[in-house]
Amino acid sequence: MQVILKADVNKIGRAGELLTVSDGYARNFLFPRGLAEEATAGKVADLKERQKHQKAKEERLRQEAEQARQAIQGKTVRIEATAGENGKLFGSVTAAQIAEALEAQHGLKVDKRDIKTADAVKQPGNHPFTLKLYPGVVAEMVLSVAVRGA
Repeated sequence: MQVILKADVNKIGRAGELLTVSDGYARNFLFPRGLAEEATAGKVADLKERQKHQKAKEERLRQEAEQARQAIQGKTVRIEATAGENGKLFGSVTAAQIAEALEAQHGLKVDKRDIKTADAVKQPGNHPFTLKLYPGVVAEMVLSVAVRGA
């Protein structure tokens, strides 16, 4: 029997997939728990239409991410921080601070979890970092940390 999954089912498939399962499994497990519905011709057509729209949306997001990557690739983000007498920063520059500076300086809103630095930024100077814009689309940028008041 062919079914369309309504929710992710462990070791079977993900929501929205069209699968062939045994009649008993579908009637006794999937249907009573609301995990799947029978795949009629109309429902299969709706599923294919939704998948087509989803694919077009993902392609549009990927192209937007590529354009953003080309616009910011290699650019510098500047942050001022306070430092002690020996030049070492008080604390370190966090990914959240980098995300705020990116939005302020380049108009690009990103999640702090998408910013990766090689190691903790605790010294003034230039530090390379990567920015994940979309799965498979990564921009490399430079963080320029200056001492406040210097």
